[in-house]
Amino acid sequence: MDNLIFDISGKIAIVTGGGGVLGGNIAKHLIKAGCKVVVLDIREENVKSRVSELEAMGGTAIGFVSNVLNVEEMKITRDKIIKTWGKIDILINAAGGNLPGATLTEEQTVFDMKIEDFEKVTNLNLNGTVYPCLVFGEAMANQGAGSILNISSMATLSAITRVPGYSVAKSGIDIFTKWMAMEMGTKFGEKVRVNAIAPGFFIGDQNRKVLINEDGSYTERSKKVLARTPMKRFGDITELNGIVQFLCSDAASFITGTVIPVDGGFSSFSGV
Repeated sequence: MDNLIFDISGKIAIVTGGGGVLGGNIAKHLIKAGCKVVVLDIREENVKSRVSELEAMGGTAIGFVSNVLNVEEMKITRDKIIKTWGKIDILINAAGGNLPGATLTEEQTVFDMKIEDFEKVTNLNLNGTVYPCLVFGEAMANQGAGSILNISSMATLSAITRVPGYSVAKSGIDIFTKWMAMEMGTKFGEKVRVNAIAPGFFIGDQNRKVLINEDGSYTERSKKVLARTPMKRFGDITELNGIVQFLCSDAASFITGTVIPVDGGFSSFSGV
């Protein structure tokens, strides 16, 4: 097989939430793959530190303080990117995640959930993906080419306890990914593609307390996850990089509207 079809060097890639753990991991991989990377994050210190890190790797990167829930602000950012580099080839929507107030404790029921926390987490994850797709996707539509990659979750496949808002939002991302793929493909051509990946269980700052006890042992929740994971382990965040590069490359030229699990088999196993 011609490895050149996996080549994404020279492409202009935007990573929302680029100052975070997930976005940062993907941004670093894109730099290693030869992309020019635009880091978007709501915190200025995160933008500066990530851009510095990417440049120290020998890559080309710029950053903007940009709120994924502010369409007009993102339009200004889009115009600056195009003025600087001429085009936008890749959009990775890594901004999102769960919020402490939107995660129920084991003792709580859904009726204890604060509506404002539910609204925050659904707004951040769902609209925080939809709005960048609309703003930066318009540039791709005008170009007639581009690849958008959204971040779904295992929480969309079946009910996972304690995270109702996050589950609802990520489920919305799944259908929006399919809808946007249809819209782009039918109206703006086959070279504008929209896909999503659904990470399985990776231990990070966001979920560490519910998966790892203070003494370093696995919580009961972790044990339940691993019992449903044929590979019997948690993922490493770098294990997302291969599918990201694949979906953004010409190797995936006939793939659009998909939601691909990266989960060690969790989504395929009944547990029996």
